[in-house]
Amino acid sequence: MDDMVGAGIAVVAGLVAAFLLRMLLKWLGKHADRTKWGGDDVLVAALRTVVPSAAIAGGIAAAAAAMPLTKAVQHTVNQVLTVLLIFVVTVAAARLVAGLVRTVTTSRSGVAGSATIFVNITRVLVLAIGFLVVLQTLGISIAPMLTALGVGGLAVALALQDTLANLFAGIHILASKTVQPGDYIRLASGEEGYVEDINWRQTTVRALSNNLIVVPNGELAKTNMTNFMRPEQQLTILVQVGVAYDSDLDHVERVTCEVVTQVMTEIEGAVPEHEPLVRFHTFGDSRIGFTVILGVGEFSDQFRIKHEFIKELHKRYREEGIRIPAPARTVALQQGSVAIPQQRGAETVIEPGEVSSARLD
Repeated sequence: MDDMVGAGIAVVAGLVAAFLLRMLLKWLGKHADRTKWGGDDVLVAALRTVVPSAAIAGGIAAAAAAMPLTKAVQHTVNQVLTVLLIFVVTVAAARLVAGLVRTVTTSRSGVAGSATIFVNITRVLVLAIGFLVVLQTLGISIAPMLTALGVGGLAVALALQDTLANLFAGIHILASKTVQPGDYIRLASGEEGYVEDINWRQTTVRALSNNLIVVPNGELAKTNMTNFMRPEQQLTILVQVGVAYDSDLDHVERVTCEVVTQVMTEIEGAVPEHEPLVRFHTFGDSRIGFTVILGVGEFSDQFRIKHEFIKELHKRYREEGIRIPAPARTVALQQGSVAIPQQRGAETVIEPGEVSSARLD
């Protein structure tokens, strides 16, 4: 009876200690939430799993020691408790390491914005080490197993060449920092969108239509690609404009620059400090062509900014009397009757031998 009472006291003491420690860690977790660094949250969450479990295992071990058990039973109980404790510690360590990797990669610039591939690798490594420790604790030799794994790993590598190629291609992509989750990319095959995630096998890209495009890492590493977020997020876009030949080009340039300045300061996503740039470049068939250069905060903002700029520029040109001519072409016709369709179905017939100029608007 005394042994039973002693064992019961040990178990209750372990449970009480586990409860008190859990309350303490919960209080620490609230304080960790107030800090900017997320690593302390991950650490407290891992300890919240390990420490109470260790207290309960300690109470059960003390109870087993107080009971009049045989050495074989005592050894078995201790071994089971040790294995359970190693399992809990391994799972908590895997969560801790994976959480720290995710925290580091999401908080530091120039590092992978999504750590799925690194998190999975570190988690598997920690769990594998814990499994080997459990086998060693149970008295099972791991040397033959490591040898078998080495030989079997070669066979698996040959059978899973494509999978391993995608794995190492994903690691190379993230390590080289050419593509990071959150970047807007365009592939040579035409697909484009925001990179959502890079995992051990594939890269997920979200198009502007909100559809997901799945690209194997090996294909992404081999294809030509444009990253609109590197080396910096801001970029410039070109808008082609044309005015009539009788326009005052100095007036056109001044009005266009004023519109650019207005759009850059009023439209969300534009770059207010962008210097207005207008460059005339072409004597066209019916107009003088020039390029307007606009500053954009990120790739997806260009559509809204271009939309507002064209609206405002058209409005100002009408107010200033600047004419944007419709495309026209003069064609000389000779020898043979040619019928030129008119707007309402009528047609003009040019007799053989006549030379006529027709204006096509």
